[in-house]
Amino acid sequence: MRQHAATLLWRAGLALALVCVIGLLPWLARTDPALTVLKARSADRDPTPEVLADIRDRLGLDAGPLHLLGQWLGGLWRGDAGRSWLSGNEVMPDVLQALGVSLLLMAVSLAVAVLTAGVICARTLSRGRRRRRTGGSGSAVLAAVPEFLTASVLATVVGVQLGWLPALGWYGPQYTVLPALALGLPAGAVLGRLLDDLLPGAFAEPWAQAADARGIPQGRIARHALRRCLPGLLPNTGLFVVGLTGGSVAVEQIFDIPGLGRTTLQAALAQDLPVLQAGTLALVLLAAVAAGAASLLTRRLTGPALRDSALTSLHRPAPPTRAILPVVYGGLLVGVVALGLPRDPLALDTGQRLQAPSPAHPFGTDALGRDVLARVGHGALDTLLLALAIGAAALLTGVVLGLVPRMSGPLVDTVNAVPPVLLALLVTAVAGSGTLTPALAVSAVAWAPLAAHTSALLRQERAALHITATRALGADRWYVLRRDLLPAVLPPVTRHALLRLPGTALALASLAFLGLGAQPPSPEWGLLLAENQPYAERAPWAVLAPAAVLALLGALAVTAARTEVIQQPLKQRELAASGTETR
Repeated sequence: MRQHAATLLWRAGLALALVCVIGLLPWLARTDPALTVLKARSADRDPTPEVLADIRDRLGLDAGPLHLLGQWLGGLWRGDAGRSWLSGNEVMPDVLQALGVSLLLMAVSLAVAVLTAGVICARTLSRGRRRRRTGGSGSAVLAAVPEFLTASVLATVVGVQLGWLPALGWYGPQYTVLPALALGLPAGAVLGRLLDDLLPGAFAEPWAQAADARGIPQGRIARHALRRCLPGLLPNTGLFVVGLTGGSVAVEQIFDIPGLGRTTLQAALAQDLPVLQAGTLALVLLAAVAAGAASLLTRRLTGPALRDSALTSLHRPAPPTRAILPVVYGGLLVGVVALGLPRDPLALDTGQRLQAPSPAHPFGTDALGRDVLARVGHGALDTLLLALAIGAAALLTGVVLGLVPRMSGPLVDTVNAVPPVLLALLVTAVAGSGTLTPALAVSAVAWAPLAAHTSALLRQERAALHITATRALGADRWYVLRRDLLPAVLPPVTRHALLRLPGTALALASLAFLGLGAQPPSPEWGLLLAENQPYAERAPWAVLAPAAVLALLGALAVTAARTEVIQQPLKQRELAASGTETR
């Protein structure tokens, strides 16, 4: 009981600290909030001292940030989140309306994600333990497709050219389909890949082998195997719930959806603190509810086996897949980079604008006549090295914090609830604007899903029979951690980290698009997507080339991880488990 109370206090303290930091954002960034509000209200109006003084007086800025924060928190207990600094409207009704829109979009997107994950795992579920592990290239490519690129293609082709579904606005259920596809397909690819990684271990458990030997239908075995694997995925699913609610800024912008992500983005850029604080607090509360629901459902699915340490391990080492796929993908990626490096990525030729692929320009040209192949090749080093560095740091941080779930759980939920743009602005305010700002902002959140994954797998692994037997033989906790727990948890978490490498590059691109990262004429891959996206209909090659290399990177990462599975002493584990079962 004390542990639960401490966790609740830790979660409340993190939420309060986050709200306080947001309340200090203009002062941390050393900007004049009156000037920012004036520009957001009317960019053409001159910022005279009289005008700025009037704004400060109306908003009470002269009283200082602590007074404003205390006033806002005091009104919050009465259900009053203040008034918007821009429009003057009450904040609470607007935030609740935006939250309702985002929750509906999240629910439909989550349904798309579940269906996508089911398609990815269908072959494994149908064939059971006779299914051989594959490289997972298709899911990796789907996970690497940028959300804003998918949204743009769907809006242009399906919404405008074909006219099958509405492409803009929010006026009914039919308006949720296209944005839900843009959000749900990549999320479903990640969830499907993680689930497909766990299923072979479930089908290899004794109960599944006995059921198969007795002739029980494969569908029934598959349902129980799915139930066996879900507890390891539920924490990440909870993170997706919050991410799809508050992190779908680009998709909401493209489809003109008045959701919470777009609302917090506009409030963050305009430093409309009452709206920004209320929107972030709503996301933090949603994260707490999602985490609590995931924890309850996990206990429901595992039952007393988790408490009694009666589970078997899902992470028995599997034979690695053939190394041909990563060699092929790596060769293609190296070939593209090698062909692009000798070319000039900055050479302008306005007479060759948006030219289709040709022998002179194999990937075509962009809106300024620059060679796309050259820009892809030269952008590879910066993109790959930065993404790998962030991925390695996120993996290390996620595994270390995942070992202490009572401390990291609320921290994961709070960090995941912060909109990416707001986090970038906070990092910029504290560390200043520079080349490392986007890397710091992305690194601050990239570890969260890996920590949640580590905690979920570790919780089940600690309840395994062979761990109970090892402890009964006198092994201390460090021996068990080093010889059993980490070798079982690290391979799936490492594959998870590799699967997110293209997403890391895209997160850097979104920050660059907002002026917080790499700027033109840098050939960084994500920036290529952002600057060529407006020309996707007229010159699709300018967008498809960087999107293809990102998808190739995702396929390479996943298949390479499959060929380098971290082996563990299986024979000792089987002896320990069999000894326990015999007793």
